[in-house]
Amino acid sequence: MSGNGSAILFSSLLRCCRSLEVLKSVHATMIKSNAHQDSFFVNQFVSQCSRIRQVGYALQVSAQMAEPNVFVYNAVFGGLVQEFASRECVELYVGMLRSNVLPDGYTFSYLVKACAQLSAVELGAAVHAQIEKLGFGRQILVRTVLTDFYSSIGWIGEARKLFDEMSDRDVVSWTAMIHSHSCVGDMISARRLFDEMPERSVVSWNTMIAGYGRSGDVETANSLFNEMPEKNLVSWTTMISCYSQNKRYKEAIECFERMKAAGVSPDQVTMTTAISACAHLGALNVGRELHLYSMSNKLNFSVHLGSALVDMYAKCGCLEKALITFYKLEEKNTFCWNCIIEGLAIHGYGSDAITMFRKMNEEGKARPNFVTFVSVLSACNHSGMIEEGRRLFSSMIKDYSICPAMEHYGCMVDLLSRGGHLEEALNLMSTMPMKPNAVMWLALLSGCRIHRNMELTEISAEKLLSLEPNNSSHYMLLINIYTEGKAWEKVERVREMMKEKEVQKRTPGCSWIDINGVVREFAAGHMFQLSSEMYFLLLRLDRQLKLVGFSPE
Repeated sequence: MSGNGSAILFSSLLRCCRSLEVLKSVHATMIKSNAHQDSFFVNQFVSQCSRIRQVGYALQVSAQMAEPNVFVYNAVFGGLVQEFASRECVELYVGMLRSNVLPDGYTFSYLVKACAQLSAVELGAAVHAQIEKLGFGRQILVRTVLTDFYSSIGWIGEARKLFDEMSDRDVVSWTAMIHSHSCVGDMISARRLFDEMPERSVVSWNTMIAGYGRSGDVETANSLFNEMPEKNLVSWTTMISCYSQNKRYKEAIECFERMKAAGVSPDQVTMTTAISACAHLGALNVGRELHLYSMSNKLNFSVHLGSALVDMYAKCGCLEKALITFYKLEEKNTFCWNCIIEGLAIHGYGSDAITMFRKMNEEGKARPNFVTFVSVLSACNHSGMIEEGRRLFSSMIKDYSICPAMEHYGCMVDLLSRGGHLEEALNLMSTMPMKPNAVMWLALLSGCRIHRNMELTEISAEKLLSLEPNNSSHYMLLINIYTEGKAWEKVERVREMMKEKEVQKRTPGCSWIDINGVVREFAAGHMFQLSSEMYFLLLRLDRQLKLVGFSPE
């Protein structure tokens, strides 16, 4: 295979390759014409392998070359880094040096990225030393990836030193340094650099918005977003994510709708973020519309998008639809399984949640993790399955080598307290490697109320109030316990404590409800547009219950 015409034909053939079978066919043609030893053709072939994520085959092809040059090696390095095969990248680099092929700036850019993926501090420092020795330290590309590397391992001072020493900075270098400061929460330094930039790219703006989102400053993030001269899909997705991660889910959905109105088509990441916001809001109708939109636009139902849909349907009360969506997923990772197990648990189907957990183990493609056991222990808690909870808690430690965290202990304390095993719950709390938190003491106190244990009430109340002395709901629970036990003196004592500490009733929690596709927000004691209709419906239900002989205790 030779000549300019042949090279053009080969390039066009490669661009059409979308599968391993077609790649093998083209490779066979290369072997027949002896082009498999030509660095120019192999470089293009390996690059296409990387583009369609067939880096393993790229390695095989490059290994068959008698004398691959640095460009062939770089093409393989790029594919390995893209697939996070960092160790293989480092090993190949060592082999390249042994073959007496000298690296260039692109080689080091990939190698430093591999070190960052491995969090290999000493190796990264050694590579940096080699970069300086061979004279590549002044290249903007190399300095930029070194800045990223030192930022990823938390050496912000070293990263800033490299940046400040750059004689010629491009927009990528500026953005990399801004990203470094924002990742450690230093938005003051990030903003200072952003304001000093001679020119800004869309990525620069997106980096700042994401940084403010992580730091919880939604207002500044929104202000920057509105100031952007040009917004791309990533900009909109970043802003939607900013709202969601700060629990402003209604605004996340509104931002998503504005994005569509602006003519920007969402991708899987955007849809996943918007659907997750619907799950937290309980906005079922909006979630259904997003599901339909995903199907109409033939978006690939990846594990992330599929998991978001399963989670949304479960949290919005459509457990059957959540199960259908779950079973339709071709690929299920641990997060998918966790979503459906949690969905079954919160709807009170404890036995089914445990059965699903067993299926997860039987299939063996996804291994239970920290979150999985929080979900299965919660399932036991919701269904009062004390023995099963004890067994799973023990299995988590012995069979899966997962060290129990606060969440796991919390589930067990709540399960035991509800079931009347108050002494066992207290003993478990005393053997924990960490101090019990307020949630655990509250669970124990609630168990004391159910099972009328006044002795442990005093212990748990003392601990709870020492941790959260200004939480009015704790005092009200304690008053209710003493009232039910007719301990009037203790009731008065608690009321006096509230007065002395000037404990005020907490602001009522806010809830959302989806009514005819419109998400409405309301709180206890607040009137809203449909309040009268709700009270009328409750009155009718009350009358119907009385007609069938139901009377409250």
